[in-house]
Amino acid sequence: MPPSAKTPATQVPDSTTDTRRDFFKKATLGGLSLGMMLDGKPDAEMEFLTQRVKRDSKPADLKITDLRVATIVGAPMTCPILRIDTNQGLVGWGEIRDGASPNYALMLKSRLLGENPCNVERLFKKIKQFGTASRGAGGVCGVEMALWDLAGKAYNVPAYQLLGGKYRDEVRIYADTPEVNTPAEFAKKMKEERLDKGFTFLKMDFGIQQVADIPGALIGAKGWDVKRQWSTNATKLGSYGQTRHPFTGIQITDKGLEALAEYAHQVREAIGYEVPLAADHFGHFDVNAAIRFGNAIEKYQLAFMEDLIPWFYTDKWRQITDAINTPTLTGEDIYLKEDFIKLIDAHAVDMIHPDLASSGGLLETKKIGDYAEERGIPMAMHFAGTPIAYLASVHCAAATENFIALEHHSVDVPWWESLAKTSKPLVVNGFAPVPDAPGLGLEMVEEVIKAHLKPGTKLFAPTPEWNTKDSADREWS
Repeated sequence: MPPSAKTPATQVPDSTTDTRRDFFKKATLGGLSLGMMLDGKPDAEMEFLTQRVKRDSKPADLKITDLRVATIVGAPMTCPILRIDTNQGLVGWGEIRDGASPNYALMLKSRLLGENPCNVERLFKKIKQFGTASRGAGGVCGVEMALWDLAGKAYNVPAYQLLGGKYRDEVRIYADTPEVNTPAEFAKKMKEERLDKGFTFLKMDFGIQQVADIPGALIGAKGWDVKRQWSTNATKLGSYGQTRHPFTGIQITDKGLEALAEYAHQVREAIGYEVPLAADHFGHFDVNAAIRFGNAIEKYQLAFMEDLIPWFYTDKWRQITDAINTPTLTGEDIYLKEDFIKLIDAHAVDMIHPDLASSGGLLETKKIGDYAEERGIPMAMHFAGTPIAYLASVHCAAATENFIALEHHSVDVPWWESLAKTSKPLVVNGFAPVPDAPGLGLEMVEEVIKAHLKPGTKLFAPTPEWNTKDSADREWS
C-alpha cells in the first residue's frame, strides 16, 4: 500500500494542534509542580500562573510616592501643573486652576503619600475641606484630576469609562474671543479667526469697558478703572477689579446701550444666525443695569449672558433671569455641588457653567451636571488652562448627558497643543475627540513645559518640605 493510503488527510500532523497539545501538556505539568510547591494556596498559584501576563500595574498595590509642580506662563494664563508619582512608575497629571498658587496642591501632599490613588472618591472626601471658591479650589481639583488619570492608567481604561461611560464621541468647543478696539474689527476677528476655522459655537468678551471712552455712555464710572476688571490696583475710589458689581454704582445710559448693541449687531452681521453666539465680561454694575443691558441686545439672540453679577447672589440672579429673555449662566467659580443646587432649585439661572478645576474635579462636576439634567437645566463648561484640565473636562463632558459646549481659551496660542502627547489632535473642526487612551489620555512633554516655565520657578523640583502633615484635619468634635 502506498504511503499516502496509510496516512489519511485527517491524520496529517497539524502544527496548530501540536502547539495546543504542547501548551496543555506544559500547563498541566506546571500546574502539578505548582500544586506541590505552593501546597494549594489559590492566591499564590494565581500570581504564579499570571506572572507573565502584561499589565500596566497592579491596582491594589499602587501607592502615591511623590507630588511635584511646575508653573507655565503664556498659555495664555499662568497655569500650575502637578505630577503625582507612584511606586509602579505610573504618573498622574493634574492641573491647579489658572492663576492659582501651586501651594494649594502642595499642602495636600502629606495627606496623599502612601495612599492608593485608585480610591479616588475616598481621597477626594479626605481633602475636599481644603478647597474653596474659585482658585482656592485649585489644589483639590488638580489632585482629583491626577487621581483619575492614575486610576485609568492602572486599570487601562479611559477616565470617562470610570465615570459611567460616554454619551458622545466628540465634545463641542466654544472659542473664547478677547475684545478688540472697534465693532468692525471685532466682527472681522470673530468671522476669520473663529467661524472660518471650523468652530460651531462662539463667545465674545463684550462689556462696558468697550464704551468707556464714549462721552455720556456711562454714569458714575469716573474714578473707576473700568477697563481693568481683574486689577488689584487701587484707584481714587478703590480697586474696580476687587469691588463686587452692585457696589460700584455704575449705570449704563441709552447712548452706552446703543453703542454696545452695535457691537452685537456687527458680529451677527459677520457670522450670521446659524451659529450660537454667547457673551461674557460685561463689567461691574448692578441688577437694574444688567436687565437693561439684556433687553437692549435681546434681538441678537445670544446663546447666554455669562456672569452678569457674582454667582453667590442667588436672589439677584433670579431677578435678572425673570426679567430678560436671553439665557443666563454662571458658575465657573463655584466649588462643589451644594451651591449649584441652590441656584438650580431657586430657578435663578437658565444654564450652569462649572469649571472642573474649581467645581471639584471630574466626578463632582458630573454629579453637578446630573443634578441639573434631572431638573431640565443644561450645562456648559468653563476652561482656561493646559491640555490636562482640557482633557479632564472632555472626559467629564463626554460622560454627562446635559452638556452643551466646552470653553477653550488657548485657541490663539501656537505651542499649546505641543504641551501634551495624545492619541488624537486636541481640536478638530471645532470639536474635541474623546480619547480612548487610559486615564486622561495624555502624557505631558517636559521639554515644552520647561520652555514656558514661570521665571524664577523650577521644573518639577523635589518637594520634601511638604511631606509632613502638621495639623489635625477632623471637621467635628
